[in-house]
Amino acid sequence: MPDFILLMHNDTQTPENSKLWELYLSSLRQIGAFEGGSSIGAGTTRRRFAEPAPLSAHLTGFIRITAKDLDEAKRLVEGNPVLEAGGTVEIRELPED
Repeated sequence: MPDFILLMHNDTQTPENSKLWELYLSSLRQIGAFEGGSSIGAGTTRRRFAEPAPLSAHLTGFIRITAKDLDEAKRLVEGNPVLEAGGTVEIRELPED
């Protein structure tokens, strides 16, 4: 089954309610879709031969999931606290090794 990464954007006021995240992540775990994730803190960019590109400050976290296809991955975003607060969750399929 393909892996997908859900990238949470910082474009809304997401409630800091850890219970909402616990419920959402628990639902992903129950169906065996949760593969990990984390919030994303401060950082920097590097480029070998040119000025570094700006940091993508609008990304605040990620979740890795498994789903049979992109349509299922879209359905698995339902209940995500960022989405439910009106924010953006970017869904990207991860290439197989």
